[in-house]
Amino acid sequence: MRIDAYEDPGPPDRRGGWRYLAWLVRRQWPRCLAGAVLASVWMVLLAATPYLMARAVDHGLEPGDMGALAVWTGAMVAVGGVNAWLSVMRHRTMTRVRMDANFRTVKVVVGHATRLGAALRGQVGAGEVVTIGVGDVQTISTSLTAVGPGVGAIVAYAAVGGLMLSVSTRLALVVLLGVPVLGLLLGPLMGRLQGREAEYRERQSVLTARIGDLAGGLRVLNGLGGKGLVADAFHRDSGRLREQGYRVGAVTSWIQALGVGLPMLFLALVTWLGARQAAQGHISVGELVSVYGYVVALGWPVAFLIEMGHQLSRGVVAARRVVAFLRLEPAPDEGTRDAPAEPSVLHDPASGVRISPGRLTALVTAHPSDATDVLDRLARYTPSNATWGDIPLADIPLPQIRSRILIADPEADLFAGPLSAVIGDEDTPARGAGNCATSHNAPADAQPPTRADESAHLTQAIHAAAAEDIIRALPDGLRTPVAAQARDLSGGQRQRIRLARALLTDPEILLAAEPTSALDAHTEATVADRLKQARQGRTTVLAATSPLLLARADVVHHLVDGKVAATGTHRELLDTEPGYRALVARDDEGAEDTEGAEEGAPAR
Repeated sequence: MRIDAYEDPGPPDRRGGWRYLAWLVRRQWPRCLAGAVLASVWMVLLAATPYLMARAVDHGLEPGDMGALAVWTGAMVAVGGVNAWLSVMRHRTMTRVRMDANFRTVKVVVGHATRLGAALRGQVGAGEVVTIGVGDVQTISTSLTAVGPGVGAIVAYAAVGGLMLSVSTRLALVVLLGVPVLGLLLGPLMGRLQGREAEYRERQSVLTARIGDLAGGLRVLNGLGGKGLVADAFHRDSGRLREQGYRVGAVTSWIQALGVGLPMLFLALVTWLGARQAAQGHISVGELVSVYGYVVALGWPVAFLIEMGHQLSRGVVAARRVVAFLRLEPAPDEGTRDAPAEPSVLHDPASGVRISPGRLTALVTAHPSDATDVLDRLARYTPSNATWGDIPLADIPLPQIRSRILIADPEADLFAGPLSAVIGDEDTPARGAGNCATSHNAPADAQPPTRADESAHLTQAIHAAAAEDIIRALPDGLRTPVAAQARDLSGGQRQRIRLARALLTDPEILLAAEPTSALDAHTEATVADRLKQARQGRTTVLAATSPLLLARADVVHHLVDGKVAATGTHRELLDTEPGYRALVARDDEGAEDTEGAEEGAPAR
């Protein structure tokens, strides 16, 4: 049986943690069944060794029959060899079970995160997703040990009980009743562990999210003088997590201590009872040896049963977290009307912004969040009454909107890999846009782009983003691997890489928030000129306050408190709107200090 890392994982059972674990077992039931059979035979044969040893003593050693002794000894050697092979096969099979559960859960979680798209960040933090991927997936896969050694432990326990009946009913009753007593003693601890583990995972996800925020904004925090404040908060959160970890460890230590200590007491009790019966002549010496061997062999099943309970308690907590994530749903898409066939006006009634097709439009506001809110509404990332032509965006199927309208987010994710793939991989656009590298109204019989065409488009996008110097500075050019989020590049370089990626998709409508905020004045002017040329005849909306960009815009909307206060060209608004002039003039003065801003925090 092989594990196909690319096969469809199937629809998961999202009704609860236990049901999710059962779904993982059902998806690979032949392998789980094989693991259970191998583990059962392995553990039963562990108990067979004392039986054979008793026969060797009673029928060979005690009467002095060397032939019988050799036969029974040979049988023990043969059983030991078979058991060694079974142990290897059991371990291999259970490793495959765990790996399959691991890969399957990863694929389910990643697939669901992809389906949520832009709705993901609004419903769950990055720390939660990281905690699921790093910790919960491994815990779930480990808990599936129950289907192998766990089942085998139950079978072996029953088998040992049956063998003990052939020796002494009293001893058999002690053995058969002893393990349920262990379960009663450990049961409350298992329930307590689930509660402590769940709280620990919650705190861990919060702390993981804070670590991600720190890694992404350390330079900004240094610039604002807030590093100490955030460090204190991180110290408090990590202290709470440590204390919760101690609580989890305390419960776990009791479970493990009882798991080791109680079976030893159990072994001592049965051995003492067996020795008394042997001394009274109720059982033979060989039977006493077998009783001791049975109880020793029972140590493995008991240990696996306790471990199974421990792992299942942790596994169900992790599975509940995965199920809670899988229950998240994106906003319903009830659109049934087709988008306008021709380029049409985008209108946001909430702000009064109207975007004419084929023009470069700029949104200027003292509060950047007001402009990004407008962009989110125009791209239907938030519910609104925005329209496209005379059709409400809410009435248009979301795939049609994503294939034609793209938001170039200044913090869009950049995945690790060769720079050419980071820029040119159309499966990872800035904000979840579809594959829109070609015009939406291209002829139906148009030939797909060739490799040369794709290379030319990539070169044009890099040129439009003024990113050629980045390519030249890297040792292998476009083939140079970059780290996740391109952290080995400067802030301005990352910004131009994101812009090049957005331009490469060539959407009908491009919405960009502060696309040049981390660039020096000279580079910004170059990007402004090339951007206008690259987007000639296509709709482009920029949220910016840079005079270098505004001077090249066809239309500028000045927003005050999230609504259009004035509309015109950059020059017209400078001459007629004091508020606009004060906002832009301040930015213009700041532009003189942006030289070298690419190597540090954003200039604006």
